[in-house]
Amino acid sequence: MSREELTRLTGNGNGNGNGNCGKDDCPNVYKTASGGFVVQGAVSHAFTAPEGEALVEIPEEILREAVRALGW
Repeated sequence: MSREELTRLTGNGNGNGNGNCGKDDCPNVYKTASGGFVVQGAVSHAFTAPEGEALVEIPEEILREAVRALGW
């Protein structure tokens, strides 16, 4: 799956992002065509994730922006 196949929910005018990030270099939430979510954020080492999974940390404001974009 490529980034172009995802719907970006944050940082693109759907919410109210602060505009301090470049096009692709900040925490973001994306929605997939199948209804899932892809989260981009800083790698977290809070605990070891199971094989095939990863932990990322994103600011609360990014999740709030994604929820607003979805109208929840």
